[in-house]
Amino acid sequence: MTLLQRLLAEMSTANDRLLTTAASLSDDDILAPSRLPGWSRGHVLVHVARNADSHVNLLTWARTGVVTPQYPSPAVREQQIESRAALPAAEHVADLRDSVARLDAAIRDHPEQAWQAPVAGLRPPPHPAWYIVVRRLRELGMHHVDLGAGYRPSDWAGAFVRRELNDCLMTWSREHSTVSAVRFTGSSHTPWHDLGQGPEVEGAPADVLAWLTGRSAGEGVKVVPVGRSSRPGAAGQDLPPAPPWLTMTAPADLPATPPKDYP
Repeated sequence: MTLLQRLLAEMSTANDRLLTTAASLSDDDILAPSRLPGWSRGHVLVHVARNADSHVNLLTWARTGVVTPQYPSPAVREQQIESRAALPAAEHVADLRDSVARLDAAIRDHPEQAWQAPVAGLRPPPHPAWYIVVRRLRELGMHHVDLGAGYRPSDWAGAFVRRELNDCLMTWSREHSTVSAVRFTGSSHTPWHDLGQGPEVEGAPADVLAWLTGRSAGEGVKVVPVGRSSRPGAAGQDLPPAPPWLTMTAPADLPATPPKDYP
């Protein structure tokens, strides 16, 4: 099975799980606050649906060579979300299902050679079209948690956690880091070192990812105790604020051709 086949199988499962959660919500549930400040669950669902359409735009760009922006502008994206956030639950489910079908069709019909074509999101750097699938999986996994409807970081698949931690590290801003190292407990995941200023922290991979991406306040993550830290004087502190996340749309210098595995 190729990388794209594995990613698409993972995306199919993520779509099904999100649609199941969305279908369980009542009209009142839709209007209730999500875990994202200022957004209801309806806002989150509209965003995920429009994000699917935005990736169809990027696939069109890759296929045709005609620059087709992911979104016309940040203002248009915001207006699209606000205008539909309060729709009844059934309309949200139908909208999400239709957007998923459009993206699935665009992926199915995408020429193999066009997966190498460079495209760009709202922020740099450009990336090859195959990475669109990774970005879409990120949207599904993070925003499913953001609904605050029973799906939690502990429900993330191991492959998702491993990939997103890789991209956190590959896009790490050492200038703005709040930690110097990250250790992973209960896992063979390689520790991260030389991240910048701050204490060393440790936690299970999913807990670390949830903290780094703003999906938790740091539950399950702690500063490495005095005596085990390689930075004497840095340990014994409270957990610092999480460093900036996703400072770039994609890691720089991704291979143009889909690799055998990622990461």
